[in-house]
Amino acid sequence: MSETTETATHGVLLSDFAGQKIRALLEQEGRDDLRLRVAVQPGGCSGLIYQLYFDERLLEGDALRDYDGVEVVVDKMSVPYLEGATIDFADTIEKQGFTIDNPNAGEGCACGGSFA
Repeated sequence: MSETTETATHGVLLSDFAGQKIRALLEQEGRDDLRLRVAVQPGGCSGLIYQLYFDERLLEGDALRDYDGVEVVVDKMSVPYLEGATIDFADTIEKQGFTIDNPNAGEGCACGGSFA
C-alpha cells in the first residue's frame, strides 16, 4: 500500500481495558498486522448493527486512530454514526465481550445488538 494521501482520524474511543484485551488477542494469534475494524451496517431489530472484527486491510476513505499500538479503523460511512462512541470490554459473570457505548444511538433493542 503506497498511499500518499493522509489518513483521516475518527472520534471512537477505546478504553484501556479493551485495548489490553485486543493486544492480548493479537499476541495469542501471533499477528501484528491486524487492526480492530468498527462498522455500522443495516440490520437488526432497530435498523443498524455494530460490527467489530480484526482486519489487515486499510481501505480508501478509512479513518484510523492509534491507541498505544492498537489501531482502530472506521470506514467513512460509519464515522458519523460512531463519533464519540466508546469501545470497552466487559468481563463479568453476566457478560463477556466488547461493548459499545454510543451517544448517537437514539434507541436500541432489548438485546443491545442494534440501534437507530
